[in-house]
Amino acid sequence: MQPGFMCLESGLTRSKNSINVAVKNLADFGVSVALFWAFGYALMFGGSQLGLWGQTGFFLNFESTPQVAAFFIFQVMFCSTATTIVSGAVAERLKFKAYLIITAIASGLIYPIYGHWVWGGANGANMTGWLAKLGFVDFAGSTVVHSIGGWIALATLTLVGARLGRFPKGEPAQDIHGSNLPFSVLGAMLLWFGWLGFNGGSTLAINDQVPQIIANTILAGVAGMLTAGVIGWQRRRLPKVELLINGSIAGLVAITASCHAVDTLIAVIIGGIGAAVMILCIDILEHWRVDDAVDAVAVHAGAGAWGTLAVGLFANPDTLGTGLSKGQQILVQGLGVSIGFIWAFGLTWVILKLLNHFLTLRVSPKEEELGLNVSEHGAKTEIYDLVQVMEYQSATQDLSARVPVHPFTEVGQIAARYNQVMETMEEAVSHNNAIVRTASDAIITFSPSSLQILTTNPSAENIFGYPPDQLTQMAITDLIGWSSESKMDRVNILSQLLDAGAKEVIGYRVDGSTFPVEVYITKANLGSRPFYTGTFRDITERKQAEESLRHKAHNEKLQRTLEELQRTQTQLIQSEKMSSLGQMV
Repeated sequence: MQPGFMCLESGLTRSKNSINVAVKNLADFGVSVALFWAFGYALMFGGSQLGLWGQTGFFLNFESTPQVAAFFIFQVMFCSTATTIVSGAVAERLKFKAYLIITAIASGLIYPIYGHWVWGGANGANMTGWLAKLGFVDFAGSTVVHSIGGWIALATLTLVGARLGRFPKGEPAQDIHGSNLPFSVLGAMLLWFGWLGFNGGSTLAINDQVPQIIANTILAGVAGMLTAGVIGWQRRRLPKVELLINGSIAGLVAITASCHAVDTLIAVIIGGIGAAVMILCIDILEHWRVDDAVDAVAVHAGAGAWGTLAVGLFANPDTLGTGLSKGQQILVQGLGVSIGFIWAFGLTWVILKLLNHFLTLRVSPKEEELGLNVSEHGAKTEIYDLVQVMEYQSATQDLSARVPVHPFTEVGQIAARYNQVMETMEEAVSHNNAIVRTASDAIITFSPSSLQILTTNPSAENIFGYPPDQLTQMAITDLIGWSSESKMDRVNILSQLLDAGAKEVIGYRVDGSTFPVEVYITKANLGSRPFYTGTFRDITERKQAEESLRHKAHNEKLQRTLEELQRTQTQLIQSEKMSSLGQMV
């Protein structure tokens, strides 16, 4: 059963948490076995104290008691099963050390005490638990194992809360899909195989009942799977894998209480209704915004409660041997289910509520986003390496970083292709950067809303005189204006410059001096985000050359005028001379 739960829960959770889920299954097996051997077995099957708890059999020694050893091995697996139900429900957000504490509470206290009330004395001739004496029957643990584990999980869920993003405020619940559904299917099939041993072995003997018990178990599981599949198809027109998996398990859970005392058709009905109850519980929990990562509460607590009540409704009274009427049996079954809820849910909630004041149960949002594989165990995966490099490149814009390539894996192939893309991009960006950095003109990008400068090239620093870190704290209007006295109006700059082509403006240097600038502004987009690129050319030398030409042209004109005046004067003088000669003659 334990490998089945490990595969099921790991596959239904995200890959960044799958190692944590698997390790929790391994760890809770170790903790539960150790505690059940130390005192759990004694509390459950030891000599009864008023039908409330056992008081003998602590720290068992199996040296000369092979029958006790065999019974212990069988029962400790039930204890581990009840404990590991919690693991999947609270996956992806609970601290590992908090889970170990919950495991200890469940396997060392809650499960064995309730187990004594129902199964106390099962290792002897007479039942000694107070619920068993009332006539409560739970053959292989629909409530003792599955509902108890489910109620513990529910109490924990109400305290640790939902996973990030599962229930956005004011929006419908968001599905968080598992990472490996084939692995979960394998887990479900392993659970089926283990269930045959649990239910068949609960006779504690090989007799004529065992084949019927196994057949009822298989058919109830099939009925649960088919019922969940039909309901899921009617709702979404799809055979949801998770519903098929959990529907089959819900059918198995439901039949576990009465598999020895019902006929074949009734077993099918109990299993089918168990799946329907599971789906109803899933809807109720989602409405209450309780986030169960693998729907363990609905499967184990919900279907388990139904299966326990079904004993009173359908079981053969002669096989039960309680001497109760059908109505009395239903009442006793209902009492046992209610007591189980009050005991498991209530005690877990109180203990964890107090514990949460001293030890925070839940990981931080940052750790949850990172994934419990890394934050709780330091266990990195290929996906983690890929995401880390991407985040580093996003934060630093360092295109030279490369993803470690793990050969012969799908992620490794993605990483190799990603590295090829980055090499090509890095080469293209390097060429562009070389052009920009060696350009003699200043090239500046700025935002359209605030006109905040985003990037500059070395020529911008040389032309305006500001260091690069100071430039990126300025607006483009701090660098240019229409005259030496007034800087540009931030509101109208884009409309004035964007479509004007090359335009001459005044530039402002860090020392307060001004100089003529030719500016050309263009609009570009980075995805859906617009930005502007400006090319700024210092035209001081050009203006000086133009002024020099103007002076030269003016001087040449003056020279020509002077020469004309001189020629005119010479002609006048000659004319005057000739006139004087004429008079003399």
